[in-house]
Amino acid sequence: MNTTTIPPSGVRGLNIIIIEDEKPAARLLQRKIEKLGYGITTLLHSVEESLEWFQNNDHPDLIFLDIQLSDGLSFEIFEQIDIKSAVIFTTAYDAYALRAFKLNSIDYLLKPIDEEELATAISKFANQFQVNSVSNLDFEAIKRMLVNPISKEYRKRFSVKIGQQIKVIDVVEIECLYSENKGTYIHTSDNRDYLIDSSLEVVEAELDPKDFFRISRKYIIPLQSVKEIQLYSNSRLKISLPTYKADEVIVSRERVSDFKEWLG
Repeated sequence: MNTTTIPPSGVRGLNIIIIEDEKPAARLLQRKIEKLGYGITTLLHSVEESLEWFQNNDHPDLIFLDIQLSDGLSFEIFEQIDIKSAVIFTTAYDAYALRAFKLNSIDYLLKPIDEEELATAISKFANQFQVNSVSNLDFEAIKRMLVNPISKEYRKRFSVKIGQQIKVIDVVEIECLYSENKGTYIHTSDNRDYLIDSSLEVVEAELDPKDFFRISRKYIIPLQSVKEIQLYSNSRLKISLPTYKADEVIVSRERVSDFKEWLG
């Protein structure tokens, strides 16, 4: 069992847990919540793990819960255990699928999670406003409304405008993505840079996390482009890429542990 338990931080007295199968995403959400002054006591990563935890622990005040976990939909947890906690779902589903949540008055946050929306969601609960109970929801009906929920489709290509032409870039051609001067760029394996019309946060949610990792606020890199890894100052790591030499590519200190885990 890979439950992650975090010692209480002594800040605001809500008992909050996160259930999210992608550990880097779970830790990112944890950091965002702690930045707001709330402590996270437990991170869970699968339906099976969550079922075992709920059977052996007091239920929390509030759960941040990913819809799609590695071993099934998180709804399965509620079908087997009577959970009284307030729940805010986190999801990367598109706007069409989100109708299922809106029609059922389910509280949710859309990935990548915006910090202001996160603050509003927690404040809504902390100030005793209603966060809807999940106990009476028709999960089977919601499942039917979701469009093929188990197999999320990640982006396979980008289209960029070059003058009066459109160029298509397959993700296998990407050496890294980076932000600079409020723009987001793709650097390709043939040593070219292309401006794209998306933020790095949006692109991060569209790429397969098995293949791409957000190493810092500035960079996303694919596993296939990692040429060399060196120890760097302040417990950070320096990445060497095949052709990108415009700046040092550094794994930020708070992401080093997740990066090593991602490497396998």
